[in-house]
Amino acid sequence: MNMALNGLLDIQISVPKPQELFEFWLQHGMNATADGVLGTPDRPVQMSLAEAPYRHLSSMHLSCENESDIVAIAQRLTDAGVTSSFDSTTLRCVDPIFGHAILIDVGSPHPLTPTQSRAFNGPGQRTRIDTRADAVLHTESPVVRRIGHVVLGTPHLVEATDFYLNVLGYRVSDQIMKGFATFMRVESDHHNLMIQPGPTSYLNHYAVEVDDIDAVGLAGTSALKDERVSSIIGVGRHNLGANVFWYLRDPSGNMFEFFSDMDQITDEQGWARDHCRLDWEGEDGPAGFSVWGPKDPPEEFFAPSDIPAIVAGREASGLK
Repeated sequence: MNMALNGLLDIQISVPKPQELFEFWLQHGMNATADGVLGTPDRPVQMSLAEAPYRHLSSMHLSCENESDIVAIAQRLTDAGVTSSFDSTTLRCVDPIFGHAILIDVGSPHPLTPTQSRAFNGPGQRTRIDTRADAVLHTESPVVRRIGHVVLGTPHLVEATDFYLNVLGYRVSDQIMKGFATFMRVESDHHNLMIQPGPTSYLNHYAVEVDDIDAVGLAGTSALKDERVSSIIGVGRHNLGANVFWYLRDPSGNMFEFFSDMDQITDEQGWARDHCRLDWEGEDGPAGFSVWGPKDPPEEFFAPSDIPAIVAGREASGLK
């Protein structure tokens, strides 16, 4: 099994008004570390913003373990007919389906400091005494810990899935109906990328991790104070990945997700043997959208209302 890729380092999103989105995230859990660059306390570069006529993912920055991985990935790209440039520590190419830049560096993501510890009271275990819950006392927007994953929609499922799995070297965590939608990872997270059906090739959503379920609720509630932001679906807990979620729309029209408590996979063989399935289907069981919370995402979740603008923008850029 290919283990070369080991991290999602950061992403770039292009939108018509990048400063608007930049300022939104400054108010809702990220910090400015350079011009147009947003970071977190642990990771100074997590999301950069650029200007473009339509919203789209414009760059994905990954890491791999060593120099030989760069050479191996470059060879697979060549075999697949994808042009790349590389030296001993860095590789660059363009995604052949979505059109965003891909940058791969030798390295790994900077470690995260441990999650915020909250005192919870449960039956037979009272750990918070004579004080109110932390979520009641601290209602400001929680700090964003990192960008954890992106979900991409496309009508070219076979080609896109093959590129990420067999050319770049992502690993499958779960798959719905043998390729209808694929959860894949480069880190221990259940997924750093999901590819699912879409009316065109586009960014379905980006996901930002916060500490826990209280942080998901507080962050979403804080974001909704901005009249340009709307809730799409949540709060709930997914089946596949098991993360707590809340999906909202940012001021630039992108769907984004606050999430916490995702499944972690470190035993590759054990997961593949005991948990991974390629044929999940139906609304019941782990293939369903949520184990608790909303069960049926709105149409906007899979086919955003601005798809015509994205199609026009892609066509103007020469993308299919």
